[in-house]
Amino acid sequence: MANKVMNVRVTHTKESLAGAFIELVSVKDFEKITIADITQRAKVNRATFYAHFNDKYELLDYMMGDSASAAIRQYTAGQVKVDPDSIGQLVLAVCDFYDQPEMSCRSSYVAFVVPQLRDKMLTALKAYLLDGLDRLYTADERKIMASFAAQAIHEGAVQWVAGEIRMDKEEVARKVALLVTGGLEASAREGDRAWNSQV
Repeated sequence: MANKVMNVRVTHTKESLAGAFIELVSVKDFEKITIADITQRAKVNRATFYAHFNDKYELLDYMMGDSASAAIRQYTAGQVKVDPDSIGQLVLAVCDFYDQPEMSCRSSYVAFVVPQLRDKMLTALKAYLLDGLDRLYTADERKIMASFAAQAIHEGAVQWVAGEIRMDKEEVARKVALLVTGGLEASAREGDRAWNSQV
């Protein structure tokens, strides 16, 4: 019972600090936010902050957590497939991941956070794709194909979020899915031809 109460307290404190941080980034540049600002807004002392996080960057990492993986799981229902529908769902997951109200914070916050979110999303996409390509390619080929596909999925979604293309996101998802699955299929066929010529 004591552990459960302690876990609830820890979670509540971390969420309170995260909430205070989110409030602050809407009114203050990221670089200028101090631990004192966060603790004052969260109504906790500095020692409490440092009991949970080393600095504001670690707090930010906690806040991002596995948000990219969660977005992918939400859109794919946890099923790992590499077909046009599944790839399209990955594009939609990335679109919605970036197209959130929290992204409308001050530019200094967005400039700092977006590269971290990008890294988390690309890592999550690659992990998903590596699982889906498991039986189709050698380990080295899977790394290449997963990296290529993750970049294409990510870039298509980011262009839509940034307003660089006029298509709706479903059309972007369909076109990127066709590009990615077509490239993967062509690569698999080429691999089969090379294999058959060696036998």
